[in-house]
Amino acid sequence: MLVSLNGCDYLGYDETAGKTKEEAYAYFDNMNQLVSYVYTFLPVDFGRVNDAMMESATDNSVYTWENNNIYYINNGTWSSLRLVDSGWNFWDGIRSANSFLENFDPEVLKRFEYNENYDEMIGKSSKFPYEVRFLRAFYLFELAKRYGDIPLLTRTYEQDEINSVKKTSFAEVIDFIANECTEVAAELPVNQNDFWKETGRVTRGAALALKSRALLYAASELHNPGKDLTKWEKAAKAAYEVIEMNVYELPKVTVDPLYSNLGGNKVLESKQLIFERRNATKESSFEARNQPMGYEGATGGNTPTQNLVDAYELKDGTPFSWDNTSHITNMYYDASGEQTRDPRLYYNVLTNGTTWLKQKVETYEGGKHKILDGSTPTGYYLRKYMNPSVSLDPVRPNKLEHHYILFRYAEILLNYAEAMNEWKGPDATEDQCTVTARAALNMVRDCATMKHVDETGEAFTEKVRNERRIELAFEGHRFYDIRRWKIAGKEEVRNIYGVKITKAGDSFSYERVLVNKLFWDDKMYLFPYPQNEVYMNPDLGQNPGW
Repeated sequence: MLVSLNGCDYLGYDETAGKTKEEAYAYFDNMNQLVSYVYTFLPVDFGRVNDAMMESATDNSVYTWENNNIYYINNGTWSSLRLVDSGWNFWDGIRSANSFLENFDPEVLKRFEYNENYDEMIGKSSKFPYEVRFLRAFYLFELAKRYGDIPLLTRTYEQDEINSVKKTSFAEVIDFIANECTEVAAELPVNQNDFWKETGRVTRGAALALKSRALLYAASELHNPGKDLTKWEKAAKAAYEVIEMNVYELPKVTVDPLYSNLGGNKVLESKQLIFERRNATKESSFEARNQPMGYEGATGGNTPTQNLVDAYELKDGTPFSWDNTSHITNMYYDASGEQTRDPRLYYNVLTNGTTWLKQKVETYEGGKHKILDGSTPTGYYLRKYMNPSVSLDPVRPNKLEHHYILFRYAEILLNYAEAMNEWKGPDATEDQCTVTARAALNMVRDCATMKHVDETGEAFTEKVRNERRIELAFEGHRFYDIRRWKIAGKEEVRNIYGVKITKAGDSFSYERVLVNKLFWDDKMYLFPYPQNEVYMNPDLGQNPGW
């Protein structure tokens, strides 16, 4: 709550509990602990809403248990009193960042100048403020993408003034974030392995990736109804800054560690990874929530929709069609058992007939993974982020780390393709953007060995949006993409489909069935401010319609 960002002269220091402010900022290790604390507010969505992912408030997924708070959004009971993923804890991260920036002084370390590691200590501590400024910018963006206009808090506040802060326009907040990212990127290392001998800390690429994402949102229809092309130009150039670094690569999906069955820390070896939320704790709860019901330890969770599955093309690049009998007959596999669809489908979704943990998934009517309470209502189960090396066997359990991807190179290429297309079209280049939108899009498709696109105009725009949907599924993008594009109220987004599969001997028949219809009101393009915050600070106002 904003009221909790009070003017107390000290931060409740977490790792440095029991220390005075003077002690906390007097030693390198203490400073590092304070910076680490600011990192702890980084978001993760392995089930942000009582185990439901935000994707389950979109046309990509349905949560199996309807008593979950995610249904506040889906059924129209979402309100300023019934909040869902408000992100209000990001204000605590911003408060912690501001406190650090106001109290950090590298001069206090001068008394250690005769220590052996003094140069290393000074070098590392010199980066602290740039890491913290990035994190503050990240948290501001997380709030701005939810609420639009927000208070732009760049210092700590006293108790008697915090509840009278006013909102700053979304455009100004994004300008601040972009400028911060530009400044800190120049000071941050390209690779923290060369600096800290560790990963997980902010890099130059992460700062530029945030700038790219923020400017993409600012250029999108929700925040750019006048279709100002200069905003798309800024977004394209920001994404190109990351491309131009020539640091990141997009491996084939078959060899990218992000999709490795080894999981755990193996994902950190991916050449496209830019920034992630680390989780050092070994867990198995994500697999328990999302494993097919009927597997040992499964409890039911986020299930992909037919809408999402339909978005994956056939292997030859042909869009899937329910009007084509051959497409339906060979829905996932052909008669010889070969995959028939874009390979990314099988990395994101468990379909009927997929082998998972040495047994075939059965989601046909009467199948063993479709008959229990909590079973999939859509005919599918989640594969993304699921790790088959995790075991829910109570006799032989196995837990692994689960790291949440915040930025990766595929997103940057898709950001660029979208922005460049909106600015100049699919096949144009500029002096500072020498890659076409089509080329960037095809780089992503190449990694899935999918055919290059040849569409133009609106059809190309749809290809870009569809590619983003299937490539970044369950990574926290779809909920906000359908808002910034202002398509969340469309029938094709609101109507949620599953598949009814009937088995006859060794063959299956498929029927597309309506599972749910999402409630929509245009006020839902932005989040409602928590009502208690509006009571405490009437200057905040409330977002339109709430």
